[in-house]
Amino acid sequence: MNLKSLAKDTAVYGLSSIVGRFLNYLLVPLYTTKIAAESGGYGIVTNLYAYTALLLALLTFGMETTLFRFCNKEGEDDRMVYSTVLRLVGSVGLLFLALVFCLLGPLSTALGYQAHPEYVGCMAIIVAMDAFQAIMFSRLRQQGKAFRFMGLKFAFIIPNVLLNLFIFLVMPSLFGTFPALERIYTEFDYGVGLIFFVNLLCTSLVMLAFLPELKGIFYGFDRGLAKRMLGYTWPLLLLSLVGILNQVADKILFPFLLPGEEGRVQLGIYGACVKIAMIMALLTQAFRYAYEPIVFNGSKDKNSPETLSQGMKYFVLFGILAFLAVMLFMPVLKFFVGRGYWEGLKVVPIVMAAELFMGVYFNLSFWYKLSDRTWWGAIMSGVGAAVMIAVNLFGVPRWGYMACAWGGFAGYGAAMLLSWFIGQRYYPVKYELNTMLRFLAVGILVYGTSVGLGDFLGVDAATPLFAWRSLTLLACNACLLGGYGYLIWKELKS
Repeated sequence: MNLKSLAKDTAVYGLSSIVGRFLNYLLVPLYTTKIAAESGGYGIVTNLYAYTALLLALLTFGMETTLFRFCNKEGEDDRMVYSTVLRLVGSVGLLFLALVFCLLGPLSTALGYQAHPEYVGCMAIIVAMDAFQAIMFSRLRQQGKAFRFMGLKFAFIIPNVLLNLFIFLVMPSLFGTFPALERIYTEFDYGVGLIFFVNLLCTSLVMLAFLPELKGIFYGFDRGLAKRMLGYTWPLLLLSLVGILNQVADKILFPFLLPGEEGRVQLGIYGACVKIAMIMALLTQAFRYAYEPIVFNGSKDKNSPETLSQGMKYFVLFGILAFLAVMLFMPVLKFFVGRGYWEGLKVVPIVMAAELFMGVYFNLSFWYKLSDRTWWGAIMSGVGAAVMIAVNLFGVPRWGYMACAWGGFAGYGAAMLLSWFIGQRYYPVKYELNTMLRFLAVGILVYGTSVGLGDFLGVDAATPLFAWRSLTLLACNACLLGGYGYLIWKELKS
């Protein structure tokens, strides 16, 4: 494996991915400061974006991976593959929008947004455009155009951040001069609804920037090719849907399992604190963007199992590093959410561990993608989703959002273990299990030592950041993290 190329692309894709997620991550302090936890407003944001994540998986129906697979198949014209995929995804998106707007009234009522059906309509347009753009972003990755990929990501990020800052920081100061602004702000749940309209505007700007890539749709449509791709992708659709269900089903089910204002408040607290744990998801996404083209471009190479083994090892080592970086510096990172949301910080280590399981599962997923046994992915992810949903159905009415955290942990853990054991039968790979388990043991020891030091010093969520106890703990944690990083450096040099 070209580790240098992987590292470079991971850095480029990671920058755009991390900053892209920072759209939500860096705006969390703004939202949780300006949207009171007890109002449940952030629960609306969490709930609707959970629906869009699920719908995005449905509307792309595995065509991102399918594009990579068929563009690198011998005898296939990559331009025809790209054009055919664009037309398929675009047609499904238009059909989806027609159905949503025909049923907008009853659909909004069923989702609990009868007072604001425009929220549902707005998010439907956003997700349809996002699905179409996902194919064009995949084409850029397939062509190795990492910097254009990053530039287009920033074309969304920068205006979106600036407009959100305007809504919550500048707009309220203009109410006295422009009373109409106050009416708009109040009507749309004190700025919450305006978040969705800003997203729509910025997504539309990116679509305009994609005009050069849009020209590829005119290359043609091959029905035979489309049939072959659909045969390959339908298990990936199921795989993607159940994979996303593992991430968002708790946020979708929560208002039904714990209805009323209390449910919306708890969902907002959970949704805000989960953002802190999303560093692991950022690492997985950045790694995926860089890693998929390398694996599929080399899928005919007899050394592909070695590529998979090395990729898994590096992901696990750095995944544990990301976990430790978040948990050891929680006295600082907790300020990314408002104080009214701090009671939910206890979910962060559980969600971080679940995200690590998901990243391992992603790395394991190549055995069925490269061997064209994608239906196995659907089965294993389905089992994981069933476990997660079962934990939520049983636990949310009893333990609230803590059940959501443990549900993800159990669901991803089940899918990961199934993929490991089944994959070794159909596509055996000699993973460096001893190395990964050794680093896992060290990671657990480091985290346990930090927790013990915190208890000994008496540091809790209420301890001021600049108190001597907090500063002492942070200094010790920095040494612990540096020690783990040193072990990674030694492993990379060996």
